[in-house]
Amino acid sequence: MKYTLSILVENRPGVLSKISGLFARRAFNIDSLAVGITENPEISRVTIVVNGDEYVVEQVEKQLNKVIPVIKVKVLEPGKFISCELSLIKVNCATKQRAEIMKIGELMKAEIVDVSTSSITFRFTDNEERTQTLISLLKPYGIKEIVRAGTLAIEKGSSTAKKQNV
Repeated sequence: MKYTLSILVENRPGVLSKISGLFARRAFNIDSLAVGITENPEISRVTIVVNGDEYVVEQVEKQLNKVIPVIKVKVLEPGKFISCELSLIKVNCATKQRAEIMKIGELMKAEIVDVSTSSITFRFTDNEERTQTLISLLKPYGIKEIVRAGTLAIEKGSSTAKKQNV
């Protein structure tokens, strides 16, 4: 099963290395990793998506809480958070296929960011499932390259990942 972890950390050099090292030591593969500063420039949010069982995720959560620059760790509950990822997808595009490929992009709400004589590049921001759908629709035309940023996630409603004193 896939788990999404939201981790608030002090915005300092070496923090990401400590966190990723913890996963490496446990031989736990990271499916997705995204890091960025929050509304407070002294705090960053790390969003990690991992594939594993409940026991392993619980152990990783406990270990993360022991890492000094980690402020808060939260395993987000399925259905109670919004997630998305950014993708750039470059597709082979012969002149006769251009309209078809553009129509697929339009239907999926992907933005065309570059066009050449032999390719079209889309920028797409959505959840992993819709990203996979777009990729599968474009695959028959020949995907030249895909670049995907890590998943970002935030809890639904008024809940926040912040500690009260942060």
